[in-house]
Amino acid sequence: MRITGCCAPEVTDTRKVSQASDVYSFGVLLLELVSGRPPQWTTDDGEVILLVNWIQTLLRNEWTAEVIDMVLLKYENEEEAMVEVLQIALNCVTNVPERRPRMTEVVKLLEEISGIEPSDESRLEDRLEQPNIESRLEDLLEDLLPTLTPQTA
Repeated sequence: MRITGCCAPEVTDTRKVSQASDVYSFGVLLLELVSGRPPQWTTDDGEVILLVNWIQTLLRNEWTAEVIDMVLLKYENEEEAMVEVLQIALNCVTNVPERRPRMTEVVKLLEEISGIEPSDESRLEDRLEQPNIESRLEDLLEDLLPTLTPQTA
């Protein structure tokens, strides 16, 4: 099943996936978390809006808080973290695959935001003992979700 709005442009055009296209899709996921919107939606007049294009259009001229989910803005002292996650997401969804960060870079940036001590990827013995990138991302998302999603009382 293919979900429009989540795939990198080069995947839609060529149907070839890569690490860069995975980074793009992860960027869309981060945009969903920060904005509280789905990857695409249809307006009342039938126009299909892609989340990536909508956010890029809003931010093209100047910063607007409209991008961030209003529920998230209720949390004090969290706007800076949300803006940082938004910036990471925007870097992930750039149209040029070669300009997207590698997933290891994304993980390190998210670790910094969440307060998790960054992993030292340069030491082989540490790499063997470290959890794989998927489990690190799961841990990061678990830590970030309480920050980026409303708490039910």
